[in-house]
Amino acid sequence: MNLSGKTAIVTGSNTGIGYETAVDLYKKGAKVYIACRNQEKALKAIQKMEINEGTGKLVYEQLDLASLSSVKAFADNVIQAESSLDLLINNAGIMIPPQSKTEDGFETQFGVNFVGHFALTGHLFNLLESTKGSRVVTLSSIAHRGAAIDFDNFRLEKEYNNWREYGQSKLADIIFALEFNKRLKLNGSQIKSLAAHPGFSKTDLQVHMDKDMLASLELMTAKEGAQPTLAACLREDVKGGQYWGPDGHNEQKGKPALAKIDAAALDETLNAKLWDWAKETTKADFPF
Repeated sequence: MNLSGKTAIVTGSNTGIGYETAVDLYKKGAKVYIACRNQEKALKAIQKMEINEGTGKLVYEQLDLASLSSVKAFADNVIQAESSLDLLINNAGIMIPPQSKTEDGFETQFGVNFVGHFALTGHLFNLLESTKGSRVVTLSSIAHRGAAIDFDNFRLEKEYNNWREYGQSKLADIIFALEFNKRLKLNGSQIKSLAAHPGFSKTDLQVHMDKDMLASLELMTAKEGAQPTLAACLREDVKGGQYWGPDGHNEQKGKPALAKIDAAALDETLNAKLWDWAKETTKADFPF
């Protein structure tokens, strides 16, 4: 596939699934924004990517998803520089870190994994809408299964539970992708909103995981784990509202295929409530 003339943003693309996603798009000819918090790590990643001799272009732009002001500044810079945006890949994430809050006071996993990406997508909405065939792909996780949205615990109001908070953030991500797609369709938009997950893949995301637990898992490579994301980005037969993941046992590993959406993500009343909360909280520029 030739992506020359196409522009993509991949958040958290200095490492792991995001890195492999960005490399693939770059090799196919796209201009790819390496959107990361740490400039030194991003530039090192770009140097490594360029060894692949892709035909596209790699651009670093600073983005700290733990800061809504940084998200807005990043979006403003992209809007100023670009006349089109074909792919927005909401990939960056953190998993089970020590207890902390974002600059705006959200529990860090919820703030980075969901709130920051919601705001980013909203600020870039008009650019996406004006680009024919544009797609937004938001990364969720198997961990969304059995999770719950607790509107009374977005800002660490309750005692911190690292896995519960991670599950909530990833459930919020898939709800965002689904509710966004629903509203796009209702408003006659041409944008497609999809979700994807990488199964069990070896990345820096597991830095806080128990070593024995990690050793017991059969992990795919980051390159293999990026394939569901790339399917959602590039396959011509995809439809908005789909969720892509590996096709193996329990979706832990395998080839890209449609994945199972947990019932927790299909409560339309809850999904609309979360959307309205996020839009009001972030002041994101969605027209609906």
